[in-house]
Amino acid sequence: MSRPTDVRPVSTRLYFLPVETRVPLKFGPETLTCVTCARASMRIEEGGGRTAEGWGETPLSVQWVWPGSLGYEERHQALREFSRRLAREWARTDLCGHPIEIGSDFIEGPLRRLLAEFNAERGSAEPMPHLAALVCCSVFDIALHDAYGRLHGRPVYETYSREFMSRDLSAFLEPAEGSRVAFAGRYPEEFLVRPAPDRLPAWHLVGGMDPLDRSELTGQEPDDGYPVLLGDWIDRDGLDCLKVKLRGDDAAWDQDRLVKVGEIAAARGVSWLTADFNCTVTDPAYVTGILDRLLADHPSIYGRILYVEQPFPYDLETHRIDVHGVSARKPLFMDESAHDWRLIRLGRSLGWTGVALKTCKTQTGALLSLCWAKAHSMTLMVQDLTNPMLAQIPHVLLAAHAGTIFGVETNAMQFYPEASSAEARVHPGLYRRRQGRVDLSTIRGPGFGYRLEEIRRELPPPEA
Repeated sequence: MSRPTDVRPVSTRLYFLPVETRVPLKFGPETLTCVTCARASMRIEEGGGRTAEGWGETPLSVQWVWPGSLGYEERHQALREFSRRLAREWARTDLCGHPIEIGSDFIEGPLRRLLAEFNAERGSAEPMPHLAALVCCSVFDIALHDAYGRLHGRPVYETYSREFMSRDLSAFLEPAEGSRVAFAGRYPEEFLVRPAPDRLPAWHLVGGMDPLDRSELTGQEPDDGYPVLLGDWIDRDGLDCLKVKLRGDDAAWDQDRLVKVGEIAAARGVSWLTADFNCTVTDPAYVTGILDRLLADHPSIYGRILYVEQPFPYDLETHRIDVHGVSARKPLFMDESAHDWRLIRLGRSLGWTGVALKTCKTQTGALLSLCWAKAHSMTLMVQDLTNPMLAQIPHVLLAAHAGTIFGVETNAMQFYPEASSAEARVHPGLYRRRQGRVDLSTIRGPGFGYRLEEIRRELPPPEA
């Protein structure tokens, strides 16, 4: 260890928490009805022998991280097994330093090696994607950051500075060719919002299977006290931002969906919409055609669209589609494509103008992507992976410190609200949207400010 603030991981524990949705959530061609949330703890040690334990959590959202032809359960079990291997690898790594330094070194080294070995062992024609490996890794990386903050008795966002880091951003990031950006002597704190707001506008997800009016009800909807129809959600939570899931392979359906949601939004005074095509579009003309028809036929709905999210395949290196035509009409945000800053750099050269950050791709990766994007004047958003329980807290903290285009997407309260009941007793404003916002004011203390000691959640036996 090169300085007193450096640490190293010494042990991990991994837990799997099953969660079922109250209503289905459609991801492109697949539908989510249940999910396994991975929760991990990590103990770290500094050179003087002091130790601290931190926690991380994320849903292992199979349909999002690994779209493909393999059956759901085969992919699900592969994610669980890879998570177990990561638990063992993190516990025996000899990496040390600041969490961003350790996290970056782990992603570039052991994670890539483990994924290559895992896919070679499986011998499948459909290898597990790097995105899936990042999501499995994220629970340990988040726990590392939490433990570091707890060790130093500081909120973790106060540790991303020269005071704690040995390496500046030039050790991790390279500017775009031809830009005047430089990272030498710069640290993440320069790109963070301080002080961070304690209330954020909340984006509600309008899933592809969500009924919009009573004529679409089947009688099979849950009768559990939570809204089902979009209008009821808007009225109950005071929503002002709606994210509309689209198909990407049926322009007439997508156009009609945007018009229907836009009309509901207008009738109830909702200000903003965003269109999410979920990686299913291959021709930019598909998106520009929909936008142009909206502008001609429904200009007020077009005006409500704040940005467009990830229409094109997430393997950006394989599908190098010039998207300037789309981003000339609306800000165009990378989501599934934005695994790391290198892909964001490639995306920027193809015409993407914004980045949707997710903590499930690791806290380390999200912070480095944030810094690269902001340095190059790209706009940010923080998107949800339907984060319940502890996963919600780093998620909303990232949005508060990132300075997003507007608020944060948060939808676990739509799909499995009761899953977070233990956490909601300590942080009620994080798991119920009021006046269109989530309230972060109960987050306090070192690390991510979970206040875990106050949350009465019984965990299953550890998996690793």
